[in-house]
Amino acid sequence: MLEKMRSILEEQLNCEGDMITEDTSFKDDLGADSLDLFELVMALEEEYGIDIPADELTDLETVGSVIEYLKSKGVEN
Repeated sequence: MLEKMRSILEEQLNCEGDMITEDTSFKDDLGADSLDLFELVMALEEEYGIDIPADELTDLETVGSVIEYLKSKGVEN
């Protein structure tokens, strides 16, 4: 799942996928602002066919936290 996240983040945030780990912070490490995060959520919803409520986004600060969230929603890869 990390590889797919890297691909999505490269496309959405124009960043190098090689530098992305599960500990990577969207704001601190990738410089994502609220609009970037909104677009990322839309891409994830489209990719995985799920809805991510806005109130659940506040806890998702790292790539790993998003992966765990997706797994908790039944997403495998």
